[in-house]
Amino acid sequence: MLSLLAAHEGRSQQALGTALGLHRSAVVALVDDLEARDLAERRPDPTDRRAHALFLTPSGRELLVRLEDVAEQDEDEFLRGLDPAERATLVALLQRVAAAQGLTAGVHPGLDPTEDGPRR
Repeated sequence: MLSLLAAHEGRSQQALGTALGLHRSAVVALVDDLEARDLAERRPDPTDRRAHALFLTPSGRELLVRLEDVAEQDEDEFLRGLDPAERATLVALLQRVAAAQGLTAGVHPGLDPTEDGPRR
């Protein structure tokens, strides 16, 4: 959720829930938790007075950087037996599997939704 929020700050809770495939009540609970932990904040949506736009706080950005570093280290350890071309092939195959399963593109923290490969 932090990765998606960072990539699309200002989205509504509804848009975030749709992108993640989560029920509205689950999104409310998750955003409540993020706010309580000072990782995200709701702001009035300037175009819809009934909605709130979501933004990461500085603490949320710091945590996301730490989490991405840990994920990258874990991925490197897990895939250490593959060369860069094999890793790219694996990512492409997993993206095809995810698409065939109807999973939302762009929510994986290691992938840029606008490209066909890792962000690194």
